[in-house]
Amino acid sequence: MRELHTKLISLFPIGELTEQRPNLAFVTVPQEHLRSVLLHLRDCEGFTHLILLTAVDWLEEGQFQLTYLLSNRTAGRDIGLRVMLARDGATMQSIHDVWPTAATYQRELREMFGIDFPGSPRLHEEFILEGWNDIPPYRRDFDTLKYAEENYSQRPGRETRDPAAHMKQQLT
Repeated sequence: MRELHTKLISLFPIGELTEQRPNLAFVTVPQEHLRSVLLHLRDCEGFTHLILLTAVDWLEEGQFQLTYLLSNRTAGRDIGLRVMLARDGATMQSIHDVWPTAATYQRELREMFGIDFPGSPRLHEEFILEGWNDIPPYRRDFDTLKYAEENYSQRPGRETRDPAAHMKQQLT
């Protein structure tokens, strides 16, 4: 993977390589260079399969991290491209034209994190959360307890127990 990183760094302004294992590495790519790096990896380096597109909410830093995981099945190696986006008004260029399966990931990320991918097919249709009217639930500032208390009634006879104390009691 080091050879690939050396080649990529000569072509694009990318970050350091982080090797997770011999056949899996990650690199940070500036948002404006992602498409060029993806196309190079697909067309010149054999990374023809988009395995995953996911996000992490770095609330304290005010950023989202998108991770595009690509696979070169012939060589048996994978590379993850990390892109950092500002949380406020998070927008990223769609790659559904590069990998059509990306449209599904992008719909999910829009609904669950609020990240916009302009031009992606069916992006604004309900996908998982029918009738959702709150902030996206995978954002770390979404208060699940508050949401549950406001939207679901307590069932009679239901008790809430401290897990540690309950397990101690069960084991004695």
